[in-house]
Amino acid sequence: MDPLEKARRVISLEIEELNRLVERIDDSFALAVDTLQQTIESGARIAIVGVGKSGNVGSKLAATFNSTGAPASVLNCQDAIHGDLGLVNAGDSVIALSYSGETEELLALIPHLKRRQVQLIAITGKPESTLGRAADCVLDINVQREACPLNLAPTSSTTNTLVIGDALAMVLLESRGFTKEHFAELHPGGSLGRALLLRAEDIMRKGSDFVTVTPGELVIDVIAKMTGARAGAVVVIDEAGKLAGVFTQGDFARAFQSGNPEIGKQPVGDLMTRNPIHVASDRLVGEVLRMLEESRIDDLVVVDAEGCPIGMIDTQDLTRVSVV
Repeated sequence: MDPLEKARRVISLEIEELNRLVERIDDSFALAVDTLQQTIESGARIAIVGVGKSGNVGSKLAATFNSTGAPASVLNCQDAIHGDLGLVNAGDSVIALSYSGETEELLALIPHLKRRQVQLIAITGKPESTLGRAADCVLDINVQREACPLNLAPTSSTTNTLVIGDALAMVLLESRGFTKEHFAELHPGGSLGRALLLRAEDIMRKGSDFVTVTPGELVIDVIAKMTGARAGAVVVIDEAGKLAGVFTQGDFARAFQSGNPEIGKQPVGDLMTRNPIHVASDRLVGEVLRMLEESRIDDLVVVDAEGCPIGMIDTQDLTRVSVV
């Protein structure tokens, strides 16, 4: 068997075990989600404990819970019996990971956890194990075989553990009504956070970088103002200061290529794009990005509550704030 076939075999074996896992999802899973939701809503926390490979998966699960608004921490078995049990309080939920359910270090911790009046959720491949019998809720991740050719190295079993953990976190997320906006608040440094937290007024060009003109101004003068501001477009406003149109470098180029020698002497109102696409200043940048992509335009006018232009967003501005 060549390396590619061997790789496909490993992946296929893990997929088979995941399909078996799907078939075994039952009311115990719903109970686990309900338990975790009650824990979070009461202001308590989730602690995750495991040893070896299970502990590594537990660290990832804790990170997923935290990133989706469910406070979680990793509890080290050895450290726990030497003081770190202070991380766990009555009302908390503890997710214990052990495929065999007989991990010595973990079993030594269970009595101490029980005395602290926590809800114990076991993720194990042996529901009848010591851990399974001690738990308030058991999630069965049993596998028929590991993807390891020796059937020894934790592979299919750790994948099942990871996936059941992801399922817990995602179903809990939905049951708590966790939204994209909530996610962005927890990830303010990422592009998603910037797209969901920043608003149009936060990134628009304004002041000397934003040019407004009236319909009667000549194109040659408008081009000079546009060049001076290093802008690709100007906004045309009416006598009341409301949005009348937009005039871009592209508009000028198309009119010039049409062969009109007097273009510079024409009022910009004759060549502007009327009723241009615009966005309210309080709209999120994510919506701004969608509008620019769907409309296939490079410049978007920003207006206030009265419909008066107050700024302009160029597609380059989105790159500057790293949301594309």
